[in-house]
Amino acid sequence: MTMDKSLRVRSGMTRARSVLTRDERIKRLTDAERWKEGDSPYGLPKVRVYKLAMKKKKKKAKEDEEGADAAAAPAAAGKAPAAKAPAKGKK
Repeated sequence: MTMDKSLRVRSGMTRARSVLTRDERIKRLTDAERWKEGDSPYGLPKVRVYKLAMKKKKKKAKEDEEGADAAAAPAAAGKAPAAKAPAKGKK
């Protein structure tokens, strides 16, 4: 029997999980001092899963200036109309 694509593991998960295992929840509750040794592992309170947002890298001002200068040069050169070359094979 084949495995569904959504269940396959390729080099780990690429997105954040929204559900923690019981062990992970107990660890987080212990860190927050909301769970003590000897408490029941069943009926645990909800534990929020924080999603990490990656910030986009900003381009340096120098790269922006160089890019603007490079873009202006071809635009200035392209203002002169180019002469059409005759089509090959047709008379």
